[in-house]
Formats: sequence, structure tokens, C-alpha cells
Amino acid sequence: LISPERLANNDFREKILVPVAERVGLFVVDEAHCISDWGHDFRPDYRRIVRVLQALPPNIPVLATTATASDRVVKDVAVQLGDLQVERGPLIRSSLGLQNIWLPSPAARMAWLAENIPNIPGSGIVYTLTVRDADRVADWLQRNGISAEAYHSKVENRAELETRLLENRIKALVSTVALGMGFDKPDLGFVIHFQRPSSVVHYYQQVGRAGRALDEAYGILLSGQEDIEITEYFIRTAFPLQAHIDIVLDALNHADDGLSVPMMQKEINLGQGAICKILKFLSVETPAPVTKNGSRWYATPVEYHFDHEKIDRLCELRRNEQQEMLDYMQETGCLMQYLARALDDPYAEPCGKCAGCLGRPLLPETVKMDTANAAALFLRRSHVTIYPRKQWKTGAHVHDGFRGNIGADLLAEEGRALSLWADAGWGQLVRNGKYDDGNFSDDLVQGCLQMIESWHIDPQPTWLTCVPSLNHPELVPHFARRLAEQLGISFIPVIRKVIDNQPQKQMRNSFQQARNLDGVFAVDEEKMPGGAVILIDDMVDSRWTFTVTSALLRQAGCPAVFPLALAMNSPSGS
Repeated sequence: LISPERLANNDFREKILVPVAERVGLFVVDEAHCISDWGHDFRPDYRRIVRVLQALPPNIPVLATTATASDRVVKDVAVQLGDLQVERGPLIRSSLGLQNIWLPSPAARMAWLAENIPNIPGSGIVYTLTVRDADRVADWLQRNGISAEAYHSKVENRAELETRLLENRIKALVSTVALGMGFDKPDLGFVIHFQRPSSVVHYYQQVGRAGRALDEAYGILLSGQEDIEITEYFIRTAFPLQAHIDIVLDALNHADDGLSVPMMQKEINLGQGAICKILKFLSVETPAPVTKNGSRWYATPVEYHFDHEKIDRLCELRRNEQQEMLDYMQETGCLMQYLARALDDPYAEPCGKCAGCLGRPLLPETVKMDTANAAALFLRRSHVTIYPRKQWKTGAHVHDGFRGNIGADLLAEEGRALSLWADAGWGQLVRNGKYDDGNFSDDLVQGCLQMIESWHIDPQPTWLTCVPSLNHPELVPHFARRLAEQLGISFIPVIRKVIDNQPQKQMRNSFQQARNLDGVFAVDEEKMPGGAVILIDDMVDSRWTFTVTSALLRQAGCPAVFPLALAMNSPSGS
């Protein structure tokens, strides 16, 4: 049993796959819709399967299985895998009761989960679109006495959590799509979506995990205002931009002996994730314009032509799928039949169990005001820790003279961000203040006061300063003065910007972000009082601005620096 990603490994192909090729009795491809560009869950590594099949003896039988393939996807898979005999079964799930509920705010949906999950028999899965929401919803459920854990790609004990769910030792896993292929729990009592998935077929695949060996199970789709924004982001970032592909190929073509991904990050202003996505995208082309040897990538003589028409077609398909989900939310007839028809099921018929068939909700559609208020308060207190960087980027801090590990004498303390950018809670207020109002509201001052009270800073700060900006010279200082006044300490702007650098948000990887700040700031030591300081900025993303300015403050004699940001632009701060 292997993942398609293993096929990208040369050693695996040559040392394991080739020796056993003659002994393969049956080649099975699960989730075969991933092979097709038209599939809702297209994965480039599945393209490698086609190459492997071409290299295997022609008499080896092939079985391709999927539960989520429309007629168009089936035809595409058949073209790629060869002459296939297609067998279809009915998709109606007789045990599954479906219901859609519109609750616009995250707080209302979190309140709904807290009120209803304890009353649903068995254990189940709550799906979220983002890692941050998985963590936050799990935390909220725990605070409401519900045994729940977050599950996503960054969780290390995923196997243990799966076992706990399989053995009904946990009420719910709050998961991203990371809990998917290969997981089977026949007695799963419910699947609830905290946000609307990007496609009907994607939804069917996930909700269909419930009730496989039960007489009754629930599939509840909650939907809110942020759903379209999240799914639109996924559409925009699904495929690499031609300009970025050209940058990578140009770097490889000018490299004498290839480039590793870390080497590329020093050469070009693209993030590690973007570079890896581009390399994978190019490596599965036939013939491929790039090849890998060890850790280094090389350009091949193949001239690459970006297929604009294909990418535009697929993006349009994704938006049509999104509209289909919006239509599903408005469906007043049989919900199960709607899903089956979307998958071209010729046997689709009313299920008799969903809210549409019964003409009434299966579970409550509203929440208590007290629970919703508690959820809103929880969101506003979901502060984010800003962990200090521990190491300088080699070759990025030439002017400032920083290199190696960041010593204890230059290290920042753990900081706090009031919110995630544009997120529920404070995040939207931060965005409005920066781009619409040109001023951060007094509500944000009070929010920071409450955060500082629960922070338990030690040693206690005796003054406050901020990171300067040439583009918005008064925005952060005006906020910092008001916060300092409420704290009863002095605001003293001691950091100056001595070089007008590129906007930090335009730097797309850690090396470029660090180098962009080299020699940019200076500290007026003569203005500095004694004691620890709170260092304020409106946004934190890479943490390099806080890292450099904190080091300069420490270098000037400040005993402790506590970074504080109004919003973090990425949950990991990476």
C-alpha cells in the first residue's frame, strides 16, 4: 500500500517497484478521480501512476475505484488509464439524514456545535476549511465539556487520535481534509461541516463517512459568510502562476549545477511552498522540463509552454462547483438526491430521511443567545502566541552583523497577537482600522488591555515603544500612545527607520524577509529609559521585524522585549 507521492522517489521506483513489477497480480488505484484534471481533488502525483502503468507488463489487471466521479471524470480517467470497463453503483446512502443550516457568524456556528453535539448519538467528525479553525473549534468544544481534539497535518499524534475515534473514546475530531483517504469507521454517528466545502462532490465524499454500518446517522452542513472568501482563496492558489514558473525555470537554467529548494529561496523571491508546488507541477509533465537528482533540481532541454486555456478552464470549473454548493444550500427538495445527481448517478431517487424529504429540520436551526455571546467572547480572547525566532538567516544580516544562533542577550520574549488578520473576533476590526478608517479603534485598545492582563508578563514593562512605518507614520504610534496611557506607562518612540526598504509583505520567503530588514532600523539609545518594554506593531507575519528590532533594543541595553501585534497574518508566523 503506497501513496502516489512515493512514486516521485527515484530510489523507491528503481529498488522496490521495478523488482516486483513482474509479480504484481493486481494494480489498484483508490480515489482514482484524483488522476483527472476535472476531478474535484486533482493531485499532480497521481499523474505518475499513468507512467508506472505504462512501464508495467501489459497483462497486469488494473482496478480503479472512487465514490466521487462524475461522467466527465470517468471518461478522463478512462482515457488516461486505457480501455476500462466502467461499473457504477447507486450513491444514495439510506442511513444518512442530511440537513443544511445557515448561521452567518463563526460564533453562531460554534454555539450550535456546543449545544447540539452532546445530543447526537455516537462519535463523529467536524470538518473545517482551515487549520486555525480546527484548533479553535476543538478548544471551544473542550471548554464546553465535549471530548474533542483537533486533527490536521501539523498534529503529530494523528494515529493515536484516529484510534481514539475508532474506539469511541472521543466524541469528535475537529479536522481539516487531512482526515480522509484510508480512514474508515463504519459506526461514525455524524459528520458536521463548520464551513461549506468547495464542491458538491467533495462534500459527498466527506459526509459519506458517516453511517456506513448504522441505521441512522447525521450529515449537517453549516454555512457562513466567510465560506466564499476561503474557497475563492483555494481556487486562486490551486495552480502556480506563469510568472512564478518562469522565475523558477530561469533560475534553474542559469544554475551551473542545479539548485536545492533552500538555494532557490536565496535566489528568487518565492516561498518554499510555492517553489515546491511549481517543481511538482512541472515534474509530472510529459516530457518534464525539470528533473531531480538528490536534493537538487535541474532544468532539462524540454521547452515548457504554460497552458493558459487549461488553467482558466479548471478555475472556471472550480467556480461552477462553488456555485453548485451555493445551490445545494438553497435546495428545498431531497438533499441526498441532489448530491447523487451532481455525481451523475442514474439511480438517484429521494432518500426519505433528509430535512427536505421530511419537511422539517432534523436538528435545531437556531442557537441560544447566551451560548452565542459566550462563543463571541471566546473568539475575542483567542490570542495568538508569537514565538521568538532562535536563529539568524545565514548571509541575510550583513549590515547589522547578526549571524548564527540568536543569543540570550538579543532574544525577544514570547509575544502576543490580539487576533488573526481579518478573522472573527478582533481581526476584522484591525483590517477596517488599517485600510478603511486610518485609525485603530478604542475597542482594540481595550482588547489589548485585557490580553495584557491575562498575559502575566514578567518582568513588568515600564514603557512602550513601536515599530516605525514610513507609509503609515502615525497609525501605530497613535494606537501605542493610547494603550500606554491606559497602562499607566510611557510611550517613547526610540526606533527609527533609516532605510526605505520594500514592503515586508512583498517578501515571500524567510531569507528574503530577513535580508529586506538588514540595516533598516536604528535605536536612539539616549532616549531609552530603564526596564522591560512592550514593542508594538500592527501586523506580524514572518516575525523578522520583531526579531530584528528586539535585538537592536536588547543591544542598546533593554533587559526584556515583549512583542505585541494587533493581528498575525499567518497562524504559524512562518
